[in-house]
Amino acid sequence: MRHLPRNAVAAITASAALALLTACGSSSGTTVTPAAGASSSGSVQGSSTAIPTQDVVSSIQADPALRAELPAAVRSSGSLALGSVKVVGTSGLPHGGQTPDGKVVGLDVDLRDAVAKVLGISWNVQYGTFPTIIPGVQNGKYDVGMSNFGATKAREKVVDFTTYLKDGQSFLGAAGLKIDSASTITDLCGYNVATSPGTTFQQLLTDGASKCAAAGKSPYKVQYFADTAPIFLGLANGKIDIEFGPTLALKYDAAHIPGTKYLGQVGTTPVGFVTAKGSPLAKVLSDAVNKLIATGDYAKIFAKWGVPDTGVTSSVVNPPTTF
Repeated sequence: MRHLPRNAVAAITASAALALLTACGSSSGTTVTPAAGASSSGSVQGSSTAIPTQDVVSSIQADPALRAELPAAVRSSGSLALGSVKVVGTSGLPHGGQTPDGKVVGLDVDLRDAVAKVLGISWNVQYGTFPTIIPGVQNGKYDVGMSNFGATKAREKVVDFTTYLKDGQSFLGAAGLKIDSASTITDLCGYNVATSPGTTFQQLLTDGASKCAAAGKSPYKVQYFADTAPIFLGLANGKIDIEFGPTLALKYDAAHIPGTKYLGQVGTTPVGFVTAKGSPLAKVLSDAVNKLIATGDYAKIFAKWGVPDTGVTSSVVNPPTTF
């Protein structure tokens, strides 16, 4: 899944997006809040950048029985090293972002803090890059990894996953794109597609490369970017037709990046905390998430960020995967 800073060149991106908006001649003036998602047409020209502020974590109580499940060393230290990817600004929401005063916020932040409250521990958050988090968990640098990692067969061979939400693989198009919906890989045939490297999206595009020829269509061309700022610029200047990325992030982008439209989803993927293969932490984290589900605190977090349909009914370790 994507977990990369999306406003590294915010001024350039905003200008480019505005240029595309002007070129498309749209003047609907629709206002959409972060929780509302895209408009019925999939294209949003105005938006509210308000960040939800309600406190849904501080009242959560520690569960002594769950804390007792933690390894003795963790109970003694009272903390776990969490490997994550630092997201700046607000365009990484709903997963994560920063308020103007630098406070880290987001759905993932509330979830991890809620889990820590239940277990009676704190997180020692350490930042890495998306491709380095899982290896960091494997070699012991981090006790837990959390950066919207989708569970796949290949990943579950080397680390364990504890599910806490479900995300998907979706398409974001330039507003002037001749198609308004896309739900299969072959809908990309003939287009210039952008995604991030080392992700499930790259894997799906690689696996589906032969499907266009089989369908009698021109192949899609893929460009890889480690930052989404150039993707937004490419959508604005016509060098990129479609971005392939996580559903939650792309719906947010459609509601906040002028000149873009949400096209649809091709599939869903369970997302989870990453722990070392065979680590006892996997079950403890699962039990903590399930406790939050049972108390209703989990639902409050998802309602706060406007994505109640992306929660799980129960957390499991190493869920079944489709690829």
